Amino acid sequence: MINNIWSGKKVKLRAILPTDWAKFHNNDFDSESARLSDVIYFPRSEEGTKSWAEHQASQGPNGDNMMLAIETMDGELVGSISTHSCDPRHGTFKYGVAVFREHWRKGYASEAVMIALRYYFEELRYQKVNAHVYAFNEGSIALQERLGFVQEGRLRNMIYTKGQHFDEFVYGLTKSEYEQLKS
Repeated sequence: MINNIWSGKKVKLRAILPTDWAKFHNNDFDSESARLSDVIYFPRSEEGTKSWAEHQASQGPNGDNMMLAIETMDGELVGSISTHSCDPRHGTFKYGVAVFREHWRKGYASEAVMIALRYYFEELRYQKVNAHVYAFNEGSIALQERLGFVQEGRLRNMIYTKGQHFDEFVYGLTKSEYEQLKS
């Protein structure tokens, strides 16, 4: 068996393919999931989603910033993970993960995050990761805490949705804390 750094026991991370457009397009109709991950955007046409998927497939990483598909070991697309605000000088980065609703609570997000952390900490020499989580996103709060992230701050009234403002939590994990998780 080939050992691939981008694979775990349940999922593997891979580039987004143009053929992934339909699953992402279908996910766009889940407004509550969109609210939990980011914001609710204007509706996008099938052609728009196809164009987005083609762009993602041809784009590749931007420096150390990337967006990858999360796929089960059986080859089913279940979501995506991205890194952003990558700062190699200071060794810090942020990440976001989104799993399609029908695949929630199966451990896919946890494993995808750990695969990404393994790469950034063990291959790229990053030393700290942060995640910003909306105060109403109980699933993401539980994920961060289960993975050993520490809540480092609360940004008050940062997110406006459903007619009101919500706080945003900042979670962080250092490389040494990650190393303790692995042992």
